[in-house]
Amino acid sequence: MIRINDEQSFPIADTLFVFALESEAGKSFDHTNKLITGIGKVNAAIELAKKVHHQRPKLIVNLGSAGSKSFKKGEVICCTQFIQRDMDVRGLGFKLYETPLSGVPPVLEYGLKMDHLPEGICGSGDSFEMNHEEKDYNIVDMEAYPLALIAMKENIPFLSLKYISDDAGSEAAEDWAVQVHLASEAFKKILFP
Repeated sequence: MIRINDEQSFPIADTLFVFALESEAGKSFDHTNKLITGIGKVNAAIELAKKVHHQRPKLIVNLGSAGSKSFKKGEVICCTQFIQRDMDVRGLGFKLYETPLSGVPPVLEYGLKMDHLPEGICGSGDSFEMNHEEKDYNIVDMEAYPLALIAMKENIPFLSLKYISDDAGSEAAEDWAVQVHLASEAFKKILFP
C-alpha cells in the first residue's frame, strides 16, 4: 500500500508511476506499473492518455526532477497546484497561463497532499529553465501540468512529487545531470518505507 495521508492509501498494484525519464525512475520502480513518457508536455500527455485508455489505474503518481529557488536541492516537494508556464495569450484578452476557451483556470488545483512533505506550485513548460525568476510558481518542470489535467479530466486521484535537482539558475544543467540519479532513491524512501 502507498499511504498518502491519514485518510488515503492505495494498492501499489493499482498505481501507475509516471516518469519523464528512465534515469528519474532508476531501478527502484522496476517492480511497479511504470510509464516513461519522454520529455515535454506533448510527450507526457500522449503517453499518459494512451496508458489510461488501455489500463485505468486507481492512482496516478507523477515522480520527477524539478528546479526551484524556494526549496533546497535534494528536497522532495508535493505539488498540488499546476501552471502551464508557457501559455500566454494575454494579447487576445486572456489571463496569463490561461488556455483559451478550455474552462480550466490558469492555476490548476488537482492533487493529493502527502503527509509530512512541503507543498509547491509547479510551473510546467517546454523549456529547461535557467536564470529563472519565480513569481507565480515555486517549482519548474516540463511535464506535470498535462499529467494533472488528464488525471482531473479522467477523475483519477493524482499525486505529484518533485525531487529538487537544481535551482533553475545558471548552473542548472550541471546540477541536474548530477542530481537526477538521486531522485529514485528519495522517492523510494517516501513511498515504500
